[in-house]
Amino acid sequence: MNKKVIFGIAVLVFVLIFSIFFIFSEKNCGNETFENQCSLTKPYFCEKGKLIEKASICGCPDFFEAQVDLCYSKYQINPKKIFLKYILNGKEDEIEFSVYEGVVNYISNVSKSINYFGGDAPSRLDFKLKHLEEPVQREFLLPLVVEIQNLGLNKKDQTRVAISLVQNIPYNETEDKSIGIRWDFDVNRSRYPYEVLYDMQGVCEGKSELLSFLLKEIGYGVGIFYYSEEDHEAVGIKCSLEYSLDKTGYCFVETTGPAIISDDKNYYLDWGKLNSTPELLIISDGNVFEKANEFKDAQKKIELSNLIEENGQITRLQKIRFEKIKKRYGLEL
Repeated sequence: MNKKVIFGIAVLVFVLIFSIFFIFSEKNCGNETFENQCSLTKPYFCEKGKLIEKASICGCPDFFEAQVDLCYSKYQINPKKIFLKYILNGKEDEIEFSVYEGVVNYISNVSKSINYFGGDAPSRLDFKLKHLEEPVQREFLLPLVVEIQNLGLNKKDQTRVAISLVQNIPYNETEDKSIGIRWDFDVNRSRYPYEVLYDMQGVCEGKSELLSFLLKEIGYGVGIFYYSEEDHEAVGIKCSLEYSLDKTGYCFVETTGPAIISDDKNYYLDWGKLNSTPELLIISDGNVFEKANEFKDAQKKIELSNLIEENGQITRLQKIRFEKIKKRYGLEL
């Protein structure tokens, strides 16, 4: 092999190595948008690792009009600030977010029924998807997803923030009404996710829908577990079969209060522990949440809780371990 050929190969290898280094060193934003590119979520533009509004380049979503780089909607009436607390690796923080009375007024007038002619009546899943796919609500919830993505965290930690954030919205019984979809079957009319966010309170149905929306937009496979006997709902996040609930491929995520992913042995004031077999409503496909510390921590927490229940006490070392787990997830046991 002559010197020119060897030199040419060496140059090619150098160019390939440099190109690979450049591609992988280029800064991305939290939703994997490349630097100096428009996100799929309008009007956001990736600049210095952050998603910023730049409507002049990226345009505005439906229901909004551009004014220079910002997007405005007729539903942005009477804004108010809310502060969403979350716990990540034992440290408490919060996200400040603006919500609008105009959006709530719009949602309150959206039809709560689903029209059908012949065939099967609408299912519980149909009503869930109706809530989650409401187009105006979607555009006003996406900025919260962006706020989470702008924290500079990996996908797993974004997921942890979203889960903790929803769990820490106060649980409060509301006067949600039932919708009859057959003479022998009713579906609870929980509030829309945006209403839960605006009021900073909700029950299992609305909070589970809110978390489902956030996890779906972050990119994970999502479902909702419905326990008919207890009339309870929780979120399912796509995960390793080993840790999933009843080998469904989805891990249990409680939304009514702080809890660890995959722990379905929590105690509820109304009925104790969940004992029935839930129905899994698949909301969306997506990434798998796997190889997470939560799974082992949940198993240890269940083990220690059972020891306390059986013996009324645990050893000093077990108590120290228990306290560490509680602090890590903001649990109040």
